[in-house]
Amino acid sequence: MNKTVIVTDSTADIPADLVKQHNIHIVPLRLMFGEETYLDGVEIAPGEFYKKLVQSTQLPTTSQPSPADFVAVYESILEQYPGCSIVSLHISSSMSGTYQSALIATSMIEGDADITVWDSKSASYGFGLLVVEAAKLAQEGATASDIVASLEEIRSKRRLYFLVDTLEFLQKGGRIGKASAVLGTLLNIKPILSIDDEGVIFPVEKVRGRKKATAKIIELLARDLSGVTHVKVAVGHTADPAQVEEILQQLSTVFQVEETTLSEIGPVVGSHVGPGTIAAYVWPA
Repeated sequence: MNKTVIVTDSTADIPADLVKQHNIHIVPLRLMFGEETYLDGVEIAPGEFYKKLVQSTQLPTTSQPSPADFVAVYESILEQYPGCSIVSLHISSSMSGTYQSALIATSMIEGDADITVWDSKSASYGFGLLVVEAAKLAQEGATASDIVASLEEIRSKRRLYFLVDTLEFLQKGGRIGKASAVLGTLLNIKPILSIDDEGVIFPVEKVRGRKKATAKIIELLARDLSGVTHVKVAVGHTADPAQVEEILQQLSTVFQVEETTLSEIGPVVGSHVGPGTIAAYVWPA
């Protein structure tokens, strides 16, 4: 049986230990602060990034990997594992051109390379968790088609919500108007957001106060996964450990948590949501 190798991009925000453990290959996006360019997750860490973000008057810009970036990674894998299959999983095509770059790259590879490019229709660890599940299946000897079928099933059952601490970065990025941002900040509004089936971010509710917003997320997850008892949980954060522990503790009162993963929201995604963002991802175990 030929080996299956998993490729993703840096917006999956997968913890480094899981990347190494499951032999996941990552193609980084780029982040630009003025004249300075960084490879996401390679040349700038989340901690350093959020310090720069708070000090900056303008949002940094981001750019997707080029098709040539993907070709280099694909060819390296094919050389290392002759005859292997590659499953390449990426941030929602509604949010980035990364998926399209990967698709173009497949047409640039010479020979009969078996490469499947999959649109996760999600972002950050909302699809990073799918990448990890794919890598586990690959290590167990699953074929590319079996992996994709499993991912489709997990994605259909996974639920995710996230809240931002401040509306400032959504306003800087042109997602909301300045007046709305100022009013929301004055009223201590915490927007709860999610991602729809087409991979587009949408507002779910606006709640006053972080504690109430967190409680609302737990309520929404309990509603969405009614009847499910045993779950896997991931928390994506730019928040302090106390806030992460709080949401994990609340989730454990609703579900029997079989597995927990903590993921730092990286620079590319973080440039749009800002520091203090927290996300909950829950799916049946």
